[in-house]
Amino acid sequence: MPYPLKIGAALMAAVLTVGCATDEYGNRRPMTETEKGVGIGTLSGAAIGALATRNSAQGAVIGAIGGALVGGLIGNYMEQQQRDFQKALATEIALGQIRVERISEGELLVGMTGETAFEVDSDVIKPGFYSTMDKIASIVNRYGKTRLDIAGHTDSTGSRAHNMQLSDRRADSVQNYFLASGVYPPRMQTRGYGPDYPIASNDTPEGRRLNRRVDITLIYQETPQG
Repeated sequence: MPYPLKIGAALMAAVLTVGCATDEYGNRRPMTETEKGVGIGTLSGAAIGALATRNSAQGAVIGAIGGALVGGLIGNYMEQQQRDFQKALATEIALGQIRVERISEGELLVGMTGETAFEVDSDVIKPGFYSTMDKIASIVNRYGKTRLDIAGHTDSTGSRAHNMQLSDRRADSVQNYFLASGVYPPRMQTRGYGPDYPIASNDTPEGRRLNRRVDITLIYQETPQG
C-alpha cells in the first residue's frame, strides 16, 4: 500500500475497527452511519490530501482530518433529518402507513404505502393523506441539502404497460404535491418502476397493498438548493 494510504488507513482504523465502536462501558456495538461516514471520510481525505501536497505525510493527516469532518457533518445532517421525520410521522409509522429507513450515510428513505396514499389503480393522493404529505413537505423544505428521487411502484396485477404508466403517474402526483408545497423543482426527479421492485409477495392482498407505494429517497448533495 502506498505510504499516504497507509497513513489514512491507520487514522481510519482508530475510528473504524471492524465496523464497530465502543460504548461507555468499553463494549463493542455496531457503528452508526455517521461514525462510518467519519471513517470513510478519513481514508478518502488522507489519500486526496497526500496526493495534493508534496509532503505526503502532512497532506495525508490534513486530508484525513478534513475528510473526517465532512463525513461526520453529512452523517449528522442526515441523522437529524431522520429524527425529524420519525418524530413528525410517529403515528403513521406506528400504523404501518409510512416507513423511514436510513439507507447509507448520505441517503434516507421515506416510503408511503397504497393503503393510505392511493386507491387501487389510482394515481390520485387520498385527501385523508394530505396531512401526512404536508408533514413530509415541511421537513423537506427545511433540509435544502438533499435532493429527492421519487419512485412510483405498483403490484403485479394488470398488464406491465399499464403498471409502468400508473407508477409514473403516482410519482408525478407526489412531486406535484411537493411543488404546490414550495419544494424547489430542481431538487426533485421522478420515475416509475411498475411491479419490478416489490417489497412483499404479490400473492396476497396484504403484499399487494404494500407494493402499491411511492418511495422518496433523500440524497445528500453538496450545494444547497431552494
